[in-house]
Amino acid sequence: MLTKLRTFFGRLTLSQRFMMTSLVIMVGGTIGLGEWVGKQIELGIIHRTAATTALFVDSFIAPNLQELASDNTLSQEHAVALNRLLQETQMGQQIVAFKVWDVNGRVLYSTEPSTIGQLFPIEEGLALAIQGEVVTTISDLRKAENLLERTLQSRLLETYSPVRLGGTNQVIAVAEFYQKVDDLRKEISAAQQRSWLVVGLAMLVMYALLAGFVRRASDTIEHQQVSLSRQVDQLTELLGQNESLRERIRRAAARFTAINERFLRRFSAELHDGPLQDLGLAMLRLDHIESYFVKPRKTRSDNITVSDDISVIHSSLQRAIDEIRFLSAGLGVPQLNEMTLPETILRAVNVHEQRTHTKVDLNQSFIPDEVSLPVKITIYRLVQESLHNAYRHAGGLGQQVSVTCMNSQVTIEVSDRGPGLIKEHSDKWDEHLGLVGMRERVESLGGDFRVESVTGEGTRVIANLFLQGGDENEEGQ
Repeated sequence: MLTKLRTFFGRLTLSQRFMMTSLVIMVGGTIGLGEWVGKQIELGIIHRTAATTALFVDSFIAPNLQELASDNTLSQEHAVALNRLLQETQMGQQIVAFKVWDVNGRVLYSTEPSTIGQLFPIEEGLALAIQGEVVTTISDLRKAENLLERTLQSRLLETYSPVRLGGTNQVIAVAEFYQKVDDLRKEISAAQQRSWLVVGLAMLVMYALLAGFVRRASDTIEHQQVSLSRQVDQLTELLGQNESLRERIRRAAARFTAINERFLRRFSAELHDGPLQDLGLAMLRLDHIESYFVKPRKTRSDNITVSDDISVIHSSLQRAIDEIRFLSAGLGVPQLNEMTLPETILRAVNVHEQRTHTKVDLNQSFIPDEVSLPVKITIYRLVQESLHNAYRHAGGLGQQVSVTCMNSQVTIEVSDRGPGLIKEHSDKWDEHLGLVGMRERVESLGGDFRVESVTGEGTRVIANLFLQGGDENEEGQ
């Protein structure tokens, strides 16, 4: 049953579901409100009857009961007067039964003579009347003192009204009336029917207005949903196309990085195997010449001997060899395929320390071992070039490399405590410091790159890279 209801509601539109739900709520609210209003009307009519009865007691009954303030019995004269009031007045004729109680719960007067003089328990209604309140309820006549009344009716309107000593608030007796409820019920029913009609019409008008408003709002929402759904589909398609293009760009950039690294490796090998071999051979030949042919001779007119010339050639060639070796080692990267990312970073730092005889403070936190090869190459070149700049422009002062990883991104920060860069020439930093290559390497893999420098406080090179940027299958070295 529950499944069928869920299926049924699932087929309804938003406005239909809202209207059905609101109808149930409004019907329930109407019933509750109608019941409450009817109850208030009933209480109001009962209280009005109680007020009328209390006025009758104060005006006609109380003057005949003043002697009870000093005597616990009612005189025959006043009893006859009470009988006459009940028979001759319009109010008295509506009374089915009448009693007068003293404050101790004894019946002093009654339309049923057999109860006069009897003592009954003081129950709630009588107790409140003795305290000065007028109490009116529809009684089911189950009390012991209602023996006669039960033979007349099944239910009667019971009213307790206090009788006060003239001019004071002292309660000297309590008058109890029993009236038929037929006319009262008719009046209450008529009033409740009118209240139900008013409440029902008001709720119907409210529901009609609400239905019209919800219907228009639902049509607007459904139209906007269709339009929004169409726009979302178009946007999703565009995002898919953009992602595809972005992936193609990343792959192309990664391949470019790998091809560039292969070129640098070949260039490094050729430089090492070609010029260095020739220069080394020249050194051997010069050493041979110096050993066999150079003898102390007279100085020339410029006071420079052949030995001096050969010494200059020797030192020049040695410096050239050292420089070529330095460049050769810098152009090529070590075989990174078998290295982890922490090992790659450590290798770049160690090579720099060996070449420059300076100290680099290295900090690595939460670094994964395996990343794509283009990322390792880019990080190696970034650390290498940044440390070279720190050594060149800051003399290696305060060199520090910090590498952290979070949310599939790695952040590399290389800093020094040198003189910093001149702000006036900030637009030409890339030209003078070789930062163009670093920026292109990082941004080609979808990362971001920036340089922060404060004059007199040093420079920081900061790069963020995705850990799996580029193509894993590119050789790249």
